[in-house]
Amino acid sequence: MINLTEKAAFRLRAFLRAKGSSDEAATPRGVRLSVADGGCSGYEYKMDITSQPHSDDVVIEQDSVLFYIDLKSAPLLEGLEIDFIDGLMESGFKFSNPNASDSCGCGKSFKAGDCTPAAVPCS
Repeated sequence: MINLTEKAAFRLRAFLRAKGSSDEAATPRGVRLSVADGGCSGYEYKMDITSQPHSDDVVIEQDSVLFYIDLKSAPLLEGLEIDFIDGLMESGFKFSNPNASDSCGCGKSFKAGDCTPAAVPCS
């Protein structure tokens, strides 16, 4: 479902280690990945570090990184590729989404088909 480049996987694993807690017996730390209304194209990507998945989350492990994805976001993130760019002018995660019919110049938001920007899946 989610594809990570080598750089993105390395950065996410580093974030997860840095945000570690003393209670390692708890639910494994992962990345909450979702889409929300917003951005200049309708939807914007959200990423947070968490060890508290919701009961209805889709849980995916990719390159030793756990992702917790809510059911409304899952269809919009199917096949998403996440890369990490580190440059003089711009640094951060970059998203390439096969479900996007349009995206903004910053790459942080997208439009998906005829969907409304209320996180309603295109299916």
